[in-house]
Amino acid sequence: MALPPSLLLPGVLLAADALSLSLLGPLVPALAQLGLAGVWLEAALRLPLLAAAPRLLSPLCPPGATTTAAVATIAITPAAFMALRSLLGLPGTGPSLLAAAAPAWLGVTHAAATLALLAWDAPRSLGGVPKAPGGVPKVPGGVWRVLVLACSEWKVLGAAFLCLVVAAAGETVGPYVTGKVLDAVRSGDGLTAGAVGMVVATEAASVLFSGCRGWLFLLAAARLRQSLRLRLFSHLLHQDLDFFQGMPAAELSTRFSAEVPLVSMAVPRGTNLLLRSLGMALVVGTAMIRLVPGLALLALLELPLGITAQRIHSARRRALQRSMLEASARTASGVQESIAAMETIRIFSAEEEEEERHGRNLDEELRLKERMELELAGFTLIQRMLKLAIRVLVLFQSHQQLRDGSITPGVLVTFLLYRDTVGSHVKVLLSGFNEFTTNVAAGQKIWEYLDRKPSRHIGGTLEPPQLQGHVAFQRVSFTYPGNPKRPVLRDVSLELHPGEVTVLAGPNGSRKSMTVALLERLRDPGSGEVLLDGIPLREYEHQYLHRQVVLVEQDPILFSGTIRENVVLGLEGCEESELREAAAAAGALEFIQGLKQGWDTEVGERGGQLAAGERRRLALARALLRRPTVLILDEALDEGDEGAAQRWVRAGLARTVLVVSHRRRVLDGADRLVLLEGGTVAEQGTPAELRERRGAYSRLLQGGGDRE
Repeated sequence: MALPPSLLLPGVLLAADALSLSLLGPLVPALAQLGLAGVWLEAALRLPLLAAAPRLLSPLCPPGATTTAAVATIAITPAAFMALRSLLGLPGTGPSLLAAAAPAWLGVTHAAATLALLAWDAPRSLGGVPKAPGGVPKVPGGVWRVLVLACSEWKVLGAAFLCLVVAAAGETVGPYVTGKVLDAVRSGDGLTAGAVGMVVATEAASVLFSGCRGWLFLLAAARLRQSLRLRLFSHLLHQDLDFFQGMPAAELSTRFSAEVPLVSMAVPRGTNLLLRSLGMALVVGTAMIRLVPGLALLALLELPLGITAQRIHSARRRALQRSMLEASARTASGVQESIAAMETIRIFSAEEEEEERHGRNLDEELRLKERMELELAGFTLIQRMLKLAIRVLVLFQSHQQLRDGSITPGVLVTFLLYRDTVGSHVKVLLSGFNEFTTNVAAGQKIWEYLDRKPSRHIGGTLEPPQLQGHVAFQRVSFTYPGNPKRPVLRDVSLELHPGEVTVLAGPNGSRKSMTVALLERLRDPGSGEVLLDGIPLREYEHQYLHRQVVLVEQDPILFSGTIRENVVLGLEGCEESELREAAAAAGALEFIQGLKQGWDTEVGERGGQLAAGERRRLALARALLRRPTVLILDEALDEGDEGAAQRWVRAGLARTVLVVSHRRRVLDGADRLVLLEGGTVAEQGTPAELRERRGAYSRLLQGGGDRE
């Protein structure tokens, strides 16, 4: 198995560095006489060979920023160490030149480079971590897009940032004033009201503005969450039906409930943590260096070491976070699917299989969660060990300087307070960066959805004041995009005339539902045209068209709410008389009035509180209330309602009616019949004409079309 570039490259650099040091052997005496300058000159002489070595790996590991960082780390680490040791005045001896040092020093140098590579080289694959089907494509500019999203709340974020600056200033001045007061007490001056007032004022300002800062950042996050949810929902509503048919509803719900809050929190919380901690670390770190330079540089060693460890952990956590979100979406989708198919599960006694499937999904989530927590525990242990080591060194060095008299107790107290402040802010900075990148990565799917463009254009503009209701299919053909070689409809030509009821019939698989979908413009034909009053459907304005062409299905969908809200869905200003007329025509008025709460009765989720026939009658009332130009009834007529369509046409509740049915009474009562077979029009005409031909219509009746 091939080694990853992050492990292969250090080996090549180690060999190249050993070669360069052997070539520099004769120059050691001359370089040693130059002191610290000779150390930096040695680094410069090693650099060309180190920079050339990665070219040997170009097919496996193309040179980039990571490789450059590794080469620079290897070249300057010894020189930087010697410069730091000279500045701090640390006791003990060390090598002046790497070429004259023991091999162990070369190993230390390259260990630093290996850490850099592991920190900045993102993992290409995580063993044992499952990927979503088809992989997880990377969306470029995730951080930039989150920042652009946050710009919409720049006023709130700006006010929060101003409070952050004032609070940080109070935190910075507080330890300095405390140290001055301590020195004054030690010198015998005693406490003064002014000194105590200064300490109290700085702390009070810090507390007050810190509270305002936190509230403003939370407000910005809430506003961004609402804005992103609305934007995502609005964008998804305009996607093609193919998108929703291939996407479980539970997965989309998980994106809204889990990922949108993470993305919305990225900038407010990131600004709150990162900018505050970064600013405080820089300001207080500068104050530490001005106060005690050598001791400060030793204490600040925690920063690069902590960043390296954090970067390694952050890359791992982002990958695991993506897998966790995918696993959660699969679990939620499985639960929703099982609940929706509960009757089928009960009929086939599949409870145990569903329990096992759900258990496997939960086990996968738990495994990923345990892995995340285990890696977090290991990272925390490493971070605390680094912090402990730096603290021991700082205490040892401060003790020496206190005994030498180079610092006073007040200065030492101020320095230690500053060091604790920097330490806490470095910790927050590292965890905040990890959280920020994790939250940004959580928005990967959201940006994919927002970038997705519908393949269909629904932006027609035509809204005539009145339509006649003449429908014509002109040589219409259709194929699914994923299977273009198998046509669903082929050269379908038919007409629907105003004032008539046309029945669309045919055996199972004759593509009646696809014909209805084209007329409702849920899909567009691949070739040919569907015309309404001689104009292609795509030229009509989207909302206008769906007020004029209304579909009622055999099992219609109702929304949670009252009966009234479902019937008037999408309409405004309906008169009570119109509402009652539509309900009476649909046969729904009697059962509505028989309910205890009447029109205000709650129908439940998807209309589950009502019987199937009651849901169908409410859907008919909803359609008739719009007085559509074209009414489509897809197996939506109950037994005994065969003549209802003709009554609605005569009453002016619908102008043109298309009925999809197999019932003989409906077929015989139609003004015209259109028979489909295999996606083509087999026959069309009046029922009497088709019976005389003894063709497809007769075969349909003989095959069971007359059974109800």
